[in-house]
Amino acid sequence: MTTSYDASPSIDVIDATVPLAPGQATRTLRLQRDKVVAATQGSYDAMFSPTVEGLSVAERLLVALHACSVSKAATLAAHYRERLLAEGAERELIAAVGSGAPVADARLGTVLAFTASLIERPIEGDKASVDALAEAGLSTPAIVALGQLIAFLSYQVRVVAGLQALAAAEVSP
Repeated sequence: MTTSYDASPSIDVIDATVPLAPGQATRTLRLQRDKVVAATQGSYDAMFSPTVEGLSVAERLLVALHACSVSKAATLAAHYRERLLAEGAERELIAAVGSGAPVADARLGTVLAFTASLIERPIEGDKASVDALAEAGLSTPAIVALGQLIAFLSYQVRVVAGLQALAAAEVSP
């Protein structure tokens, strides 16, 4: 990642989902806080690291796809769909999760329900919903990692939506 606002930094997930041209005002604004750009990508890298215990990378990517679908973040959902395909996830499962259809795996179904709940009705992320995750077989560290992932995805969705709105306003008369 470079610190110059005019230089081209390495492509991160935000850049890939909101392509901005060099010199574009929205891009310049985004790159003014290079620490935030780097920290956002660093958080993404950490959230999907194979070293996170209790939830596989594929499960976390399915959570991300579901969170983006529920949030109507199409470009991010497409990114996570591509990552899932690259991980070898079944197309039928990806389609079900992306559309909000029920999934056969009870553990995954509980995780996805928790994800949607925290995104749409965060007040429902109470002890009972956490207990349901534990009953589905998630360890305490996995539940914490899931909560952190959902929080990061909420942030990521808002950053992308904000940049897309700014970029659209730039080209609108």
